[in-house]
Amino acid sequence: MPDSVYKVIEVVGTSKTSWEDAASAAVKITGGSIRDLRVAEITKLDMVIDNGGVALYRARVSLSFKYEAEPAPKPKTKGKSK
Repeated sequence: MPDSVYKVIEVVGTSKTSWEDAASAAVKITGGSIRDLRVAEITKLDMVIDNGGVALYRARVSLSFKYEAEPAPKPKTKGKSK
């Protein structure tokens, strides 16, 4: 059996209330599109400023998920089809 292989992607979640909510949104929304998320790492936090105040919290998150093994394709056979 081969060792596991993981893909790492980077997404940005946003929230009007906190960095924690921004990171949670990134995981929750991505989890709706990609199965079997494994690890989330917060790589950057920043804010959007508007009129001297915080308008939006942003969390850049690296997410990993496991590749699923695909069965090998069946070889094509040469011969006559009826």
